[in-house]
Amino acid sequence: MLSLCILGFLAEEPLHAYELRSRISGLSGHVRPVSDGALYPAINRLRAAGHLDRRQEKGVGATPRQVLSLTEAGREELLRRLREPAEVEITDRNSFFVLMAFLSHLPDVADQLAVLRRRLDFSSQPASFFYDRGRPRRAVEMTDRYRRGMLTLGAATRKADKEWLRATIAELEAELDGR
Repeated sequence: MLSLCILGFLAEEPLHAYELRSRISGLSGHVRPVSDGALYPAINRLRAAGHLDRRQEKGVGATPRQVLSLTEAGREELLRRLREPAEVEITDRNSFFVLMAFLSHLPDVADQLAVLRRRLDFSSQPASFFYDRGRPRRAVEMTDRYRRGMLTLGAATRKADKEWLRATIAELEAELDGR
């Protein structure tokens, strides 16, 4: 997801690494803090793949600032990643949020719809944190209050997800029909 964050934020504007890390931390840092030990190797991999350019700008004092920008190959990679998200980017809530943060970069509404429909299909499947012989356990079946709480919060979140997905899918379909 770090690579997707880098590509997505740089698609919006060139940034120096400190600002890029700050934006990534704002998006996902509460779940996965971004360290320099993870960010700079990811930047270097993307540069080596031809997805990023780096240029120096005058900084404060004697230290020059390194500004990163997306190449055309990087923009194509971002669009590919958004059009064809990995399964975990659909099934993991935090990964899906990162994907959603940049989904509007996809110019084709049909591609956006396909991603949202995949998430809706996933969200509509029975699921639980706890299973009994392969059957998902429900909150009312739990005697442990904390497990019951997990399932109650999870069900409320899934319900809200599905409502938002259905409404957004309907809006996008109406846009397509209006064209």
